[in-house]
This record gives sequence, C-alpha cells and structure tokens, in this order.
Amino acid sequence: MIPWERLDAVTLEDGVELKLMRRGTEYSIMLGSNELMNSRLSGSEEALANLAAERLEGRASPRILIGGLGMGFTVRAALAALGQGASITVAELVPEVVAWAQGPMASLFAGCLDDPRVALHQGDVGELIRTARSGWDAILLDVDNGPDGLTRGGNDALYSASGLAAAHQALAPGGIFSVWSSAPDPAFTQRLRHAGFQVEEKPTRASTKKRGARHMIWLALRPA
Repeated sequence: MIPWERLDAVTLEDGVELKLMRRGTEYSIMLGSNELMNSRLSGSEEALANLAAERLEGRASPRILIGGLGMGFTVRAALAALGQGASITVAELVPEVVAWAQGPMASLFAGCLDDPRVALHQGDVGELIRTARSGWDAILLDVDNGPDGLTRGGNDALYSASGLAAAHQALAPGGIFSVWSSAPDPAFTQRLRHAGFQVEEKPTRASTKKRGARHMIWLALRPA
C-alpha cells in the first residue's frame, strides 16, 4: 500500500496541528489525529450546496456565502447548480488552506476559484455574517466537524444563540442557512428553531456512491 505523505502543516490558535496529507492521488486534511475531510468522500459537502440551490430555484441573481474552503467540493457544486447570475463568496480563515487549494490540491479545485462568479475572502466568515443585513440568499457553513467548534474554539460563536440571530438577520427573507456536521445534534436543531428558523434535518451519505457514514445537514429557512 502507498504510504501517506505529509505535505504541509500549520498550528492553529488552539495549539492543534492542521495538516495536509497525500497518498497517491488521495488527499486528507487532518486536525491532530482526526480526519476532517478526504478527497474520496465528497457526497455530503456537495449536498450542502445542492440542497440549498434547490430551495433558491427561481432567483435570478442569488448571493451565496460559503464558510470554509475545504477541498472545494461545496463551491464546485454551487457553481454547477446555480446560474450565471449567481455570486459566491467563499470565506476561509486559515491562509494555509488557501495555499493548499492553489498549490498541491489545485487539481481538485479544477479552476473553480477562477470562475468570475467566485470571490475568495481570506478571513472569518463570522465577520461577514455579522456585518450583513438581509444581504445573503444563502449561507452555507462547513467550517468544523459540526456545531461544536472542534477546529477552532472561536467557531462556537457561529452556533450560539447570538450567532444564529446574526445569521437570521444576514439572510434575505426566504433565505437559507445551511450547516454541515459529521453527526446529528438535537440541541443545535432546537437553537435554530428558537432563532426563528424553519428547520429541516437532512441525513446525507459521505460518499457520492450512497455508501458509508451518514453526515447531517441542517436546512434552516428564514421565513419571507
């Protein structure tokens, strides 16, 4: 078997190492000993975009905010599902992840970051949420393993009552707030409802072949 090769690593503010690994044509991003994402498993990340796009059907020029660049699966799916009038801002806090997207993992991104509909923001997605007022048609978050701030303690604020209130205000009426997670979280579902969202829970396979682990996607609608 081909051994894993460590391509790069960065120590995050909480002291945990984020590293990029490669084995042949397979890539893995790991936080310590936990695998956050793997290039062979893109199904639920693509579903994060596709499920939201279905609910935006009919909007000529939707504005989409994606939190978390990852391996590009969500932004690529959003570009494929939305029309030429869409605009997509991708916020990524960790500069090294941006460098990996433009360097060793460029083949996975297939030029999607050069699409004129895409703007890459290197910074905190929470700041973009807090400064918007009815500005986004959809906000898609995949910045952690779920609403628990695993990769960065500061991410907890995104999923708190105040963070969800900010997301509600940042969305246009009828807008979608969608969150990816590796597992269900009933308490988070309740927080979304208390923030005024109409909530759907969507268990989704990690693999595009509809096999393997199930992840959770929340679709939270701001009523019109």
